[in-house]
Amino acid sequence: MKISTRGRYSLRMMIDLAEHYNEDFIALKDISERQSISKKYLEQIVPFLNRSNLLTTYRGHMGGYKLARQPSQITIGDILLSSEGSLNPVSCMDNDPNVCSRQADCLTLPIWQGLAEVIENYLNSITLQDILDRRQESPEYYI
Repeated sequence: MKISTRGRYSLRMMIDLAEHYNEDFIALKDISERQSISKKYLEQIVPFLNRSNLLTTYRGHMGGYKLARQPSQITIGDILLSSEGSLNPVSCMDNDPNVCSRQADCLTLPIWQGLAEVIENYLNSITLQDILDRRQESPEYYI
C-alpha cells in the first residue's frame, strides 16, 4: 500500500485546520501558504473531505473551512480513507463481499486480511489531537 499525494496533503490540510480549530473559518489560501501546497490542489482535496463529513464549509466573504468535529474525534484513518478510497493492501479486498473467483482457495487472503486489520487499527488509533499533542512534546516530530 502506498499513500498518494492526495492522501498526504489531505492529512496536512486537516492537521493545519486542527492547529487552528478554535479560530474562525480558514481560507484555503492561508492553508496553502502555511503548508506549501497549491491552492488548486487543496480545492481538489476538499470534496473528498466534505463527502466524509470531516469539514464544515462557509462560502462567501470571510468564508473558508473548519473541522466538522473536534480534533480528538477525527482519526488519521478517517482522513486517509476519505482521500484514498481504500486502505486495503490488495485490490481483491475492495469489494464486500469479496468477488474473487479464487477467494475460497486463496492461501494468501488471510495474510492480506490480517495486514488490512493492522493498518486500520493503527490509523484509527491516532487522532488529529494526538498529532498536536506529540508535536508539543517533541517539536521535531513531523508528518
